[in-house]
Amino acid sequence: MSDRAKKRASGFSLLEMVIAMSLGTVVLGAAVQIYSQGLSATWAVSERAEMQQDFRAASDILTRDVSLAGAGLGNGVQIALPTATTPVYGCDQTLVCYINGAAAPYPKQGATPYFYGLIPGLNAGPTINAAAGATDVVTVVYTDSTFYLNCYQAKITAKTVVTFTENLALPGCVLPNGMANPQNVNDSVVGLTAGDLVLFTFGSTPVVAEVTAVSSNVVTFAAGDVLKMNQTTATGLVNVALNATGTGSRVLVITYYIDNTTTRPRLMRQVSGHSPMPVAENVVFMKFSYDLFNATTGTPEPGQTDGGVSLGLTPNQITKINILHMAMTSAMKGWYGGYQGLDLQTSVSARNLTFTNDYPVP
Repeated sequence: MSDRAKKRASGFSLLEMVIAMSLGTVVLGAAVQIYSQGLSATWAVSERAEMQQDFRAASDILTRDVSLAGAGLGNGVQIALPTATTPVYGCDQTLVCYINGAAAPYPKQGATPYFYGLIPGLNAGPTINAAAGATDVVTVVYTDSTFYLNCYQAKITAKTVVTFTENLALPGCVLPNGMANPQNVNDSVVGLTAGDLVLFTFGSTPVVAEVTAVSSNVVTFAAGDVLKMNQTTATGLVNVALNATGTGSRVLVITYYIDNTTTRPRLMRQVSGHSPMPVAENVVFMKFSYDLFNATTGTPEPGQTDGGVSLGLTPNQITKINILHMAMTSAMKGWYGGYQGLDLQTSVSARNLTFTNDYPVP
């Protein structure tokens, strides 16, 4: 047998095997690296797309609510509330409060708390980043235009009970095309439930009360309610005369705050006395300032982070809300070594807050 045949029969040499394995390892390593980078890039792109969608949804709902602040509350956009105990917001029917773990009192003028179309909350939220400081909270108030409670006559049939009777002739009762009657008071989808707030008008007296029970068209506003609206003081519903008639509208008190009690901080939206719902995850910072106009001095007061409190101004003098920051960061570190982030900075006019033309004439 020739030497060539003997070599062919004996297979690869050790040196050849080592070289082949080395080359294979290099090629395989390069392929794995390319695949890993491609996968990381795909995750980064997908993550950014998801974050942009969440950010857009959060910014849209926040700016929409802020733009409606004060809508339907009437001229002045400030309604006196009961004084025995200061009414609060930010709590639900489970007796849990969420504004940095506590209830938030309505702002006062002297000893009287007031219901405003917008309530600033400077540094009222949790601190996510010590260097950045405490986050803000903002609360907007407007009437619910999708539930036609104002097409019912409200009658005080007991000290804490209101009976609603449909009356399409009431001023302000305008149903959309195709709707012959308003929704039932206890409608399973949009009707009144415990924790709702109703703004009543009996004569010229506005009264805010919290629903505690609903049975058909009979609604109870019992004392001891979570938000402390149903008190026996002069501005409470209990002091309206029996058999008095008036009108009512559901009013939405919507609070935005950051919840840092979960693994990822979340922007939350809480409505009246109901449990809050998450709007978006990974929202880590939120700050506001407010532009006001001082009708007494005739001067604008822009950029007030406290809503004008330090200047002796009230929230119904706010003309514009500035969202200085609504920052969102990604939950996963990208392949390039950094976190992705977005930050909303915009201004929203509050056309329903000022009841006089407080804008300066150019």
